Amino acid sequence: MRVWRVAWRRVAPSAKMHAGDPKAGAMDFNDLTLFVRIARLASISAAARDLGITPAAASARLASFEKELGARLVHRTTRSTTLTEDGQAFLPHAEHLLEAADLARVALGREHAAPGGVLRIAAPSSFARMHIVPGLPDFIARYPGLRLDMRISDSMVDLVEGGFDVAVRYADLGDSSFVARRIAPDRRVLVASPAYLGRHGEPSSPDELDAHTCLVVGTLDLWTFQGPDGGVTAKRVTPALRINDGGAVCDAARDGLGIALMATWAAADELRAGTLVPILRDYPLVSTQTLWAIYPSARELAPKVRVFIDWMVERFGPEPYWDRGLPL
Repeated sequence: MRVWRVAWRRVAPSAKMHAGDPKAGAMDFNDLTLFVRIARLASISAAARDLGITPAAASARLASFEKELGARLVHRTTRSTTLTEDGQAFLPHAEHLLEAADLARVALGREHAAPGGVLRIAAPSSFARMHIVPGLPDFIARYPGLRLDMRISDSMVDLVEGGFDVAVRYADLGDSSFVARRIAPDRRVLVASPAYLGRHGEPSSPDELDAHTCLVVGTLDLWTFQGPDGGVTAKRVTPALRINDGGAVCDAARDGLGIALMATWAAADELRAGTLVPILRDYPLVSTQTLWAIYPSARELAPKVRVFIDWMVERFGPEPYWDRGLPL
Protein backbone atom coordinates (compact mmCIF):
# COMPACT_ATOMS: atom_id res chain seq x y z
CA MET A 1 0.00 0.00 0.00
CA ARG A 2 1.28 3.47 -0.88
CA VAL A 3 1.17 6.09 1.88
CA TRP A 4 0.66 9.65 0.62
CA ARG A 5 2.46 12.19 2.81
CA VAL A 6 1.57 15.84 2.44
CA ALA A 7 3.07 18.92 4.03
CA TRP A 8 0.40 21.49 4.78
CA ARG A 9 1.75 24.61 3.09
CA ARG A 10 2.34 25.73 -0.48
CA VAL A 11 5.96 25.82 -1.63
CA ALA A 12 7.81 26.58 -4.80
CA PRO A 13 7.97 23.65 -7.24
CA SER A 14 11.66 23.09 -6.53
CA ALA A 15 11.34 22.99 -2.75
CA LYS A 16 11.49 19.77 -0.76
CA MET A 17 9.52 19.23 2.42
CA HIS A 18 9.06 16.37 4.81
CA ALA A 19 6.13 15.24 6.95
CA GLY A 20 6.97 12.92 9.82
CA ASP A 21 9.36 10.63 7.99
CA PRO A 22 12.56 12.55 7.12
CA LYS A 23 13.16 10.21 4.20
CA ALA A 24 9.76 10.78 2.68
CA GLY A 25 9.25 13.37 -0.05
CA ALA A 26 6.23 15.58 0.48
CA MET A 27 3.71 16.55 -2.17
CA ASP A 28 3.74 20.03 -3.57
CA PHE A 29 0.25 21.50 -3.67
CA ASN A 30 1.10 23.10 -7.01
CA ASP A 31 1.62 19.59 -8.39
CA LEU A 32 -1.62 18.38 -6.85
CA THR A 33 -3.47 21.34 -8.35
CA LEU A 34 -1.96 20.66 -11.77
CA PHE A 35 -2.88 16.97 -11.65
CA VAL A 36 -6.49 17.68 -10.63
CA ARG A 37 -6.87 20.29 -13.37
CA ILE A 38 -5.44 17.88 -15.99
CA ALA A 39 -7.88 15.21 -14.81
CA ARG A 40 -10.85 17.57 -15.04
CA LEU A 41 -9.96 19.10 -18.41
CA ALA A 42 -8.52 15.89 -19.95
CA SER A 43 -5.75 18.02 -21.43
CA ILE A 44 -2.30 19.05 -20.26
CA SER A 45 -2.35 22.10 -22.52
CA ALA A 46 -5.76 23.25 -21.25
CA ALA A 47 -4.65 22.75 -17.66
CA ALA A 48 -1.49 24.73 -18.33
CA ARG A 49 -3.48 27.64 -19.77
CA ASP A 50 -5.83 27.49 -16.79
CA LEU A 51 -2.90 27.76 -14.37
CA GLY A 52 -0.92 30.35 -16.33
CA ILE A 53 2.07 28.16 -17.25
CA THR A 54 3.34 26.75 -20.53
CA PRO A 55 2.31 23.26 -21.72
CA ALA A 56 5.98 22.23 -21.67
CA ALA A 57 6.34 23.32 -18.05
CA ALA A 58 3.12 21.52 -17.12
CA SER A 59 4.26 18.32 -18.83
CA ALA A 60 7.66 18.45 -17.14
CA ARG A 61 6.12 19.15 -13.74
CA LEU A 62 3.69 16.25 -14.15
CA ALA A 63 6.52 13.89 -15.15
CA SER A 64 8.52 14.96 -12.07
CA PHE A 65 5.46 14.45 -9.86
CA GLU A 66 4.87 10.95 -11.25
CA LYS A 67 8.55 10.09 -10.69
CA GLU A 68 8.36 11.33 -7.11
CA LEU A 69 5.22 9.24 -6.47
CA GLY A 70 6.56 6.21 -8.25
CA ALA A 71 3.35 5.88 -10.25
CA ARG A 72 2.20 6.88 -13.70
CA LEU A 73 -0.96 8.99 -13.33
CA VAL A 74 -1.75 9.98 -16.91
CA HIS A 75 -1.79 8.31 -20.34
CA ARG A 76 -0.53 10.81 -22.93
CA THR A 77 -1.21 10.58 -26.66
CA THR A 78 -1.18 13.18 -29.40
CA ARG A 79 -4.99 13.29 -29.31
CA SER A 80 -6.02 12.72 -25.72
CA THR A 81 -4.99 12.72 -22.09
CA THR A 82 -6.63 10.13 -19.83
CA LEU A 83 -6.01 8.89 -16.32
CA THR A 84 -4.30 5.60 -15.64
CA GLU A 85 -5.74 3.21 -13.09
CA ASP A 86 -3.40 4.73 -10.48
CA GLY A 87 -4.46 8.21 -11.58
CA GLN A 88 -8.14 7.36 -11.19
CA ALA A 89 -7.50 5.93 -7.72
CA PHE A 90 -5.42 8.96 -6.68
CA LEU A 91 -7.76 11.69 -8.03
CA PRO A 92 -10.40 11.76 -5.25
CA HIS A 93 -7.64 11.84 -2.61
CA ALA A 94 -5.89 14.71 -4.40
CA GLU A 95 -9.16 16.67 -4.59
CA HIS A 96 -9.81 16.01 -0.91
CA LEU A 97 -6.32 17.15 0.07
CA LEU A 98 -6.72 20.45 -1.81
CA GLU A 99 -10.12 21.08 -0.22
CA ALA A 100 -8.77 20.12 3.21
CA ALA A 101 -5.90 22.57 2.79
CA ASP A 102 -8.36 25.39 2.09
CA LEU A 103 -10.36 24.45 5.18
CA ALA A 104 -7.20 24.24 7.28
CA ARG A 105 -6.31 27.79 6.31
CA VAL A 106 -9.81 28.88 7.32
CA ALA A 107 -9.41 27.10 10.67
CA LEU A 108 -6.19 29.01 11.27
CA GLY A 109 -8.09 32.25 11.29
CA ARG A 110 -8.03 33.25 7.62
CA GLU A 111 -11.77 32.90 7.18
CA HIS A 112 -12.01 36.57 6.28
CA ALA A 113 -9.31 36.42 3.62
CA ALA A 114 -10.58 36.96 0.09
CA PRO A 115 -10.75 33.77 -1.99
CA GLY A 116 -8.45 33.48 -4.98
CA GLY A 117 -7.68 31.29 -7.96
CA VAL A 118 -9.79 30.39 -10.98
CA LEU A 119 -13.54 29.84 -10.58
CA ARG A 120 -15.01 27.83 -13.46
CA ILE A 121 -18.73 28.46 -13.96
CA ALA A 122 -21.30 26.91 -16.33
CA ALA A 123 -24.57 28.77 -16.92
CA PRO A 124 -27.44 28.92 -19.44
CA SER A 125 -26.78 31.37 -22.26
CA SER A 126 -29.68 33.82 -21.98
CA PHE A 127 -29.77 33.90 -18.18
CA ALA A 128 -26.02 34.42 -17.96
CA ARG A 129 -26.04 37.27 -20.48
CA MET A 130 -29.04 39.00 -18.91
CA HIS A 131 -28.54 38.50 -15.18
CA ILE A 132 -25.12 37.10 -14.23
CA VAL A 133 -22.71 38.99 -16.48
CA PRO A 134 -24.23 42.45 -15.74
CA GLY A 135 -23.60 41.85 -12.03
CA LEU A 136 -19.99 40.69 -12.40
CA PRO A 137 -18.45 44.14 -11.85
CA ASP A 138 -19.88 44.03 -8.32
CA PHE A 139 -18.70 40.45 -7.72
CA ILE A 140 -15.20 41.10 -9.06
CA ALA A 141 -14.92 44.28 -7.00
CA ARG A 142 -15.69 42.23 -3.90
CA TYR A 143 -13.25 39.42 -4.76
CA PRO A 144 -10.46 40.87 -6.91
CA GLY A 145 -8.27 37.84 -6.28
CA LEU A 146 -10.61 35.57 -8.23
CA ARG A 147 -10.33 34.92 -11.95
CA LEU A 148 -13.52 33.75 -13.65
CA ASP A 149 -13.75 31.19 -16.45
CA MET A 150 -17.39 31.02 -17.56
CA ARG A 151 -19.00 28.77 -20.17
CA ILE A 152 -22.46 29.89 -21.23
CA SER A 153 -24.44 27.28 -23.11
CA ASP A 154 -27.94 25.87 -23.11
CA SER A 155 -26.47 22.36 -23.44
CA MET A 156 -26.31 20.31 -20.27
CA VAL A 157 -22.60 20.22 -19.44
CA ASP A 158 -20.88 17.53 -17.38
CA LEU A 159 -19.51 19.41 -14.38
CA VAL A 160 -16.90 16.81 -13.44
CA GLU A 161 -15.67 16.06 -16.95
CA GLY A 162 -15.64 19.75 -17.83
CA GLY A 163 -13.79 20.69 -14.67
CA PHE A 164 -16.46 23.16 -13.52
CA ASP A 165 -16.69 24.31 -9.93
CA VAL A 166 -20.34 25.38 -10.05
CA ALA A 167 -23.23 25.52 -12.52
CA VAL A 168 -26.54 27.36 -12.74
CA ARG A 169 -29.44 25.22 -13.93
CA TYR A 170 -33.20 25.55 -14.26
CA ALA A 171 -34.29 21.99 -13.47
CA ASP A 172 -34.28 20.01 -10.25
CA LEU A 173 -31.24 17.93 -9.41
CA GLY A 174 -31.14 14.76 -11.46
CA ASP A 175 -27.85 13.28 -10.21
CA SER A 176 -27.67 12.59 -6.50
CA SER A 177 -23.89 12.95 -6.54
CA PHE A 178 -24.39 16.71 -6.97
CA VAL A 179 -25.42 19.18 -4.32
CA ALA A 180 -27.93 21.93 -5.13
CA ARG A 181 -28.81 25.25 -3.56
CA ARG A 182 -31.90 27.17 -4.61
CA ILE A 183 -31.02 30.66 -5.79
CA ALA A 184 -34.35 31.98 -7.16
CA PRO A 185 -37.81 30.95 -8.39
CA ASP A 186 -38.23 30.57 -12.16
CA ARG A 187 -41.71 31.92 -12.90
CA ARG A 188 -43.29 31.30 -16.32
CA VAL A 189 -45.93 33.26 -18.23
CA LEU A 190 -47.66 33.02 -21.62
CA VAL A 191 -47.09 36.15 -23.72
CA ALA A 192 -47.78 37.71 -27.10
CA SER A 193 -47.27 41.12 -28.68
CA PRO A 194 -50.18 43.58 -29.01
CA ALA A 195 -49.63 43.50 -32.79
CA TYR A 196 -50.06 39.70 -32.92
CA LEU A 197 -53.19 39.83 -30.76
CA GLY A 198 -54.56 42.62 -32.93
CA ARG A 199 -54.26 40.42 -36.00
CA HIS A 200 -55.30 37.06 -34.53
CA GLY A 201 -57.27 37.79 -31.36
CA GLU A 202 -56.53 36.50 -27.88
CA PRO A 203 -57.27 32.87 -26.94
CA SER A 204 -59.66 32.45 -24.03
CA SER A 205 -58.62 28.90 -23.05
CA PRO A 206 -55.68 26.54 -23.65
CA ASP A 207 -57.72 24.58 -26.21
CA GLU A 208 -57.83 27.63 -28.46
CA LEU A 209 -54.04 27.60 -28.80
CA ASP A 210 -54.49 25.11 -31.66
CA ALA A 211 -55.67 28.01 -33.79
CA HIS A 212 -52.63 30.15 -32.97
CA THR A 213 -48.97 30.31 -33.89
CA CYS A 214 -46.90 29.07 -30.98
CA LEU A 215 -43.22 29.70 -30.34
CA VAL A 216 -41.20 27.24 -28.25
CA VAL A 217 -37.93 27.46 -26.34
CA GLY A 218 -35.99 24.24 -26.86
CA THR A 219 -38.06 21.20 -25.92
CA LEU A 220 -40.61 23.06 -23.76
CA ASP A 221 -43.65 22.29 -25.91
CA LEU A 222 -45.83 20.82 -23.13
CA TRP A 223 -47.59 23.73 -21.46
CA THR A 224 -49.42 22.99 -18.19
CA PHE A 225 -52.17 25.31 -16.93
CA GLN A 226 -54.26 25.60 -13.79
CA GLY A 227 -57.86 26.40 -14.63
CA PRO A 228 -60.36 28.64 -12.76
CA ASP A 229 -61.77 25.53 -11.05
CA GLY A 230 -58.33 24.49 -9.79
CA GLY A 231 -57.97 21.65 -12.28
CA VAL A 232 -54.76 21.15 -14.24
CA THR A 233 -54.69 21.01 -18.04
CA ALA A 234 -51.64 19.91 -20.01
CA LYS A 235 -51.46 21.13 -23.58
CA ARG A 236 -48.80 19.99 -26.04
CA VAL A 237 -48.38 22.62 -28.74
CA THR A 238 -47.01 22.20 -32.24
CA PRO A 239 -44.55 25.07 -32.65
CA ALA A 240 -44.29 27.08 -35.81
CA LEU A 241 -40.88 28.18 -34.55
CA ARG A 242 -38.58 26.40 -32.11
CA ILE A 243 -35.33 28.01 -30.95
CA ASN A 244 -32.97 26.75 -28.27
CA ASP A 245 -32.43 30.24 -26.86
CA GLY A 246 -34.97 31.99 -24.64
CA GLY A 247 -33.81 35.47 -25.60
CA ALA A 248 -34.32 34.74 -29.30
CA VAL A 249 -37.82 33.39 -28.69
CA CYS A 250 -38.63 36.49 -26.65
CA ASP A 251 -37.47 38.66 -29.56
CA ALA A 252 -39.63 36.67 -31.98
CA ALA A 253 -42.71 37.05 -29.78
CA ARG A 254 -42.07 40.78 -29.36
CA ASP A 255 -41.85 41.11 -33.15
CA GLY A 256 -45.33 39.58 -33.52
CA LEU A 257 -44.47 36.07 -34.70
CA GLY A 258 -46.69 34.28 -32.19
CA ILE A 259 -47.48 33.21 -28.62
CA ALA A 260 -44.63 32.08 -26.39
CA LEU A 261 -44.13 30.55 -22.97
CA MET A 262 -41.46 32.68 -21.35
CA ALA A 263 -39.61 32.86 -18.08
CA THR A 264 -40.27 36.19 -16.43
CA TRP A 265 -36.52 36.74 -16.07
CA ALA A 266 -36.31 36.65 -19.89
CA ALA A 267 -39.38 38.78 -20.73
CA ALA A 268 -39.56 41.22 -17.79
CA ASP A 269 -38.34 44.27 -19.73
CA GLU A 270 -40.81 43.63 -22.59
CA LEU A 271 -43.69 43.09 -20.15
CA ARG A 272 -42.93 46.37 -18.37
CA ALA A 273 -42.63 48.20 -21.69
CA GLY A 274 -45.88 46.69 -23.02
CA THR A 275 -44.20 45.20 -26.12
CA LEU A 276 -45.33 41.85 -24.74
CA VAL A 277 -48.50 41.28 -22.73
CA PRO A 278 -49.55 38.30 -20.61
CA ILE A 279 -52.41 36.20 -21.94
CA LEU A 280 -54.65 33.42 -20.56
CA ARG A 281 -54.55 35.06 -17.13
CA ASP A 282 -57.41 32.86 -15.95
CA TYR A 283 -55.18 29.85 -16.69
CA PRO A 284 -51.84 30.51 -14.98
CA LEU A 285 -48.98 28.26 -15.94
CA VAL A 286 -48.01 25.51 -13.54
CA SER A 287 -44.22 25.48 -13.34
CA THR A 288 -41.88 23.37 -11.24
CA GLN A 289 -38.84 25.19 -12.56
CA THR A 290 -36.36 26.67 -10.11
CA LEU A 291 -32.98 28.29 -10.57
CA TRP A 292 -30.37 26.19 -8.80
CA ALA A 293 -26.67 26.46 -8.16
CA ILE A 294 -25.14 22.98 -8.25
CA TYR A 295 -21.68 21.71 -7.48
CA PRO A 296 -20.18 18.22 -7.80
CA SER A 297 -19.24 17.47 -4.21
CA ALA A 298 -21.02 16.83 -0.95
CA ARG A 299 -17.92 17.91 0.97
CA GLU A 300 -17.33 21.36 2.40
CA LEU A 301 -17.48 24.02 -0.29
CA ALA A 302 -14.29 25.68 -1.46
CA PRO A 303 -14.36 29.36 -0.42
CA LYS A 304 -14.40 30.60 -4.04
CA VAL A 305 -17.53 28.53 -4.77
CA ARG A 306 -19.26 29.52 -1.57
CA VAL A 307 -18.83 33.27 -2.14
CA PHE A 308 -20.14 32.99 -5.71
CA ILE A 309 -23.26 31.08 -4.66
CA ASP A 310 -23.85 33.45 -1.74
CA TRP A 311 -23.52 36.39 -4.15
CA MET A 312 -26.13 34.91 -6.52
CA VAL A 313 -28.57 34.26 -3.67
CA GLU A 314 -28.08 37.84 -2.50
CA ARG A 315 -28.46 39.23 -6.04
CA PHE A 316 -31.57 37.22 -6.99
CA GLY A 317 -33.14 35.74 -3.86
CA PRO A 318 -36.67 34.45 -3.20
CA GLU A 319 -38.21 37.57 -4.78
CA PRO A 320 -35.92 38.34 -7.74
CA TYR A 321 -35.71 41.89 -9.00
CA TRP A 322 -37.06 40.99 -12.44
CA ASP A 323 -40.45 39.96 -10.99
CA ARG A 324 -41.03 43.14 -9.01
CA GLY A 325 -43.92 45.21 -10.32
CA LEU A 326 -44.66 43.04 -13.34
CA PRO A 327 -48.18 43.58 -14.81
CA LEU A 328 -49.27 39.95 -14.38
